[in-house]
Amino acid sequence: MFDVLIKNGKTEREQPIEIGINGSQITALAPKLEGASGKQEIDLHHEAYVSAGWIDDHAHCYEKLTLYYDDPDEDGYKTGVTTVIDAGSTGADNIRDFYNITRDKKTNVYALINIGRTGILAQDELGYISKVNKEALFDAVHDLPDFIVGIKARESHSVVIDNGIKPLLAAKSYAALLGNLPVMVHVGANPPELKDIMQAMGKGDVLTHAYNGKPNGMVDEHGEIKEFIYDAYDRGVIFDVGHGTDSFNFKTMRIARDHGLDPKSLSTDIYHRNRENGPVYDMATTMEKMLQVGYTLPEVIRMVTFAPADNFHLLNKGRLRPGKDADITIYNVTDGEKTLTDSNGNTETGHQLITPIRTIVGGTVYDLEEQHV
Repeated sequence: MFDVLIKNGKTEREQPIEIGINGSQITALAPKLEGASGKQEIDLHHEAYVSAGWIDDHAHCYEKLTLYYDDPDEDGYKTGVTTVIDAGSTGADNIRDFYNITRDKKTNVYALINIGRTGILAQDELGYISKVNKEALFDAVHDLPDFIVGIKARESHSVVIDNGIKPLLAAKSYAALLGNLPVMVHVGANPPELKDIMQAMGKGDVLTHAYNGKPNGMVDEHGEIKEFIYDAYDRGVIFDVGHGTDSFNFKTMRIARDHGLDPKSLSTDIYHRNRENGPVYDMATTMEKMLQVGYTLPEVIRMVTFAPADNFHLLNKGRLRPGKDADITIYNVTDGEKTLTDSNGNTETGHQLITPIRTIVGGTVYDLEEQHV
């Protein structure tokens, strides 16, 4: 007898799947669990899809900020996302408070610590290099080793002002001293130049906003991929979508795909404003955009499950496997029409709709259809 039994589901590859959950872990998984029963049974009637819980490795959900903030549950379990990683909203000064707030959330919440100790209290948090404090950051990581999963450096002109890639170099140095903690790098308007940023990045570093349509992006004015982009990709820099209000472009994404520069992970860069007013809205809409530019459902599901878990060493998440956390997303994929908008206001009509219907976080089932009644 399982605590929860998912019956007659299918994987993103259209294979039958049934899952048994006890407590907070997956304990059995097979195309058919013969003779199984559960205290709570979810019969999907061979219609709905089942995947490991969706993970968004770039969100902004520290509710006490004024620029970029949200409730983690609005970005999380209510939209089919079982785990969110806040991407640098907080630094050493306020990340402990963020941690305390998130303990009452239903969604799993982790954080990348901002290399600037104040976090994003203001847009230019790295305009003063004195805000980069090694001792304060090390103390925070020591205090919250199971919450802080990486370091975030925002490398665009409005953030660093005249400090160029100094914050990134500090992040790289600190990460190495902390045991190769992953580093995520935000890119935007220059200076600093994207080429200089990427030359400082190495294998396992995460480039977010990789597919933006800005002049300082991967595509030049002739629609060609800049040569240094290939160099970074080939040496193992991880390309992450990081959609956001300003950082995803259909044309850039297609050019990159056609040249073999596929994203490893798909994230939203969601916060309350682009969730409520677009163009992000939620993870499912962001996934629909990836289907629209030509990726298959299995490719997209990997981008929001195994890939972000691997990026940030969340070894018990992102996988449907006995012994792993019982974080599961159940969703439908149907034919229909929906207007999809990128960060530059370009619109396309999508024809595949992804709708999460249940989110399971640590073995607890949340029925999303009931929430919308």
